[in-house]
Amino acid sequence: MQTKLTLRLEDQLIEQAKSYAAHAGKSVSQVVADYFRMLASEKNKPSSPSAPITQSLRGSLRGSNLDEKDYRKYLEDKHL
Repeated sequence: MQTKLTLRLEDQLIEQAKSYAAHAGKSVSQVVADYFRMLASEKNKPSSPSAPITQSLRGSLRGSNLDEKDYRKYLEDKHL
């Protein structure tokens, strides 16, 4: 079942949306529906992937005996 939805947007944004839709060969309604579907599917995905450097470091401290005290000592030595 389809239901009508009214949106209030700036004139310039509406014109951009119409231009985008025409270029994509879709109606503005189809573009909006596609966007809402994408938002709904992203909601069900795990959080966005980390940056590549963070990914490469993931798990590197696993099995180490480092704790908050070690980190605090490191910061004190570095900054004092």
